[in-house]
This record gives sequence, C-alpha cells and structure tokens, in this order.
Amino acid sequence: MSQSATDPFALFDSWYREAEAAETVNPGAMTLATATPDGRPSARMVLLKGHSAGGFDFYTNLNSDKAGELDANPRAALCFYWKSLARQVRVEGPVSRLSDDLADAYFASRARGSQVGAWASEQSRPLQSRDILEQRAAEYEANFAGGDVPRPPFWSGYRLVPERIEFWTERPDRLHDRQLFERASGGAWRERWLNP
Repeated sequence: MSQSATDPFALFDSWYREAEAAETVNPGAMTLATATPDGRPSARMVLLKGHSAGGFDFYTNLNSDKAGELDANPRAALCFYWKSLARQVRVEGPVSRLSDDLADAYFASRARGSQVGAWASEQSRPLQSRDILEQRAAEYEANFAGGDVPRPPFWSGYRLVPERIEFWTERPDRLHDRQLFERASGGAWRERWLNP
C-alpha cells in the first residue's frame, strides 16, 4: 500500500506535481459529475483552476447545464485520471459559488481569445451553425478592441469542498491500492484503506 498520510491535501499536492511533470496535456483535466434535483446524473470534463485546503476550483458559464444543476443540487464529484502514473483521485462534496473577486482575477489571467469566447458562447444552448458562433466572437472582439475584456456577468466559478477524497493506484492483478479520507465531525480527516 502507499505511504500513510494524515493530510489528503498534501498528498494531492504531491500527486498533482507529479502529474504536471508526467502528463503532456492538461494534467488538470477532471471529470465533473453533477445531478439534477431528481437524480439524473451528468458528467463532463472541466479544468482544475485552483486547489487548496479550501477545495477545488473550476469556472463556467452560469447559464450552462452544469451551473444549473449545481445551483439546484449543490453537490458534485470530481475524478482525475493520470494514465502515465496509473493513478486517479476521486473527490466528493458540496459546491458553492466563488466570489466575484476570485472570478475576476482568474478571468483576467485567461488568454484574450478565451475571454472573448466566454462572451460569444451561449453555453449548452442550441447552435444553428458554427458560423453564427464565430460571427458573435468577431463582434465581441470588435466591441472590446483596444481595451481589456471584462468578465461577463453570467460567467464565474465554483469550489467543491471535499468530504471524501480517494487516492487510487493501479497494481498488478487488479489488486489496486485505494486510500480513502473522509471528513469527520469537527473537520478532522479519517483515513482508511478499501478493497480494490
């Protein structure tokens, strides 16, 4: 089994640094699973844009399906898979909206094309043709020519605050390591091992 740890965030930091060194494309890619209030699940890939002892941050259009599901049912799960390291991390917990200050700071760090794209895309809504999307992007680029692109009021971020974090390592003969941390009452972490 892997080395025991009492701080799942320190263990995640260590694994994430290794993934950044080993993965050639998007080590921060993660599956985000949400559900409607009546339990209909939905999953998609998003990018991790910040993590700390406070939680795991990602950003989206607030009119998207994922945002609607998170607002109506503010719990989610994340799954990171790093094939080159034969590891995955699963995270579950409640989700809340990030502050405007954090969203503004992250949006300002994005490439200009991504900033304009955030204005142009009516995320999750029907699109008649790609030409329409590209035309909207060109119109917003012209509107913001010569200046900064502000964060759209319909675009922000969320933070998942973990209640469970599982670290999985592939082993021969499917005898994988599964190290689970669960938040106990009072905020302390309880660590245990699971059968593969």
